[in-house]
Amino acid sequence: MALNIKPLSDRVLVEPIAAETITASGIHIPDTIKEKPQKGTVVAVGNGKKDEPMTVKVGDTVLYGKYAGTDLKLDGKDYLIMREDDILAII
Repeated sequence: MALNIKPLSDRVLVEPIAAETITASGIHIPDTIKEKPQKGTVVAVGNGKKDEPMTVKVGDTVLYGKYAGTDLKLDGKDYLIMREDDILAII
């Protein structure tokens, strides 16, 4: 199902990748101490600013700051909308 949202200017819509629930050694991590994910997939991008085209594109997996973006819930899924400057790296 396609999203009916188009970010403006240099904004990017990111779907966070779910946080790990079990450590490498097999220990279960309870919801109360899980860290906010810092990795996600780009779902939609804006057109960029004048003289600054967008670097990221739909489908890129990106790393972003722990407190970057604004939480958004669409069609029962969680997303983040943030400026392209808040993205630290494309992986």
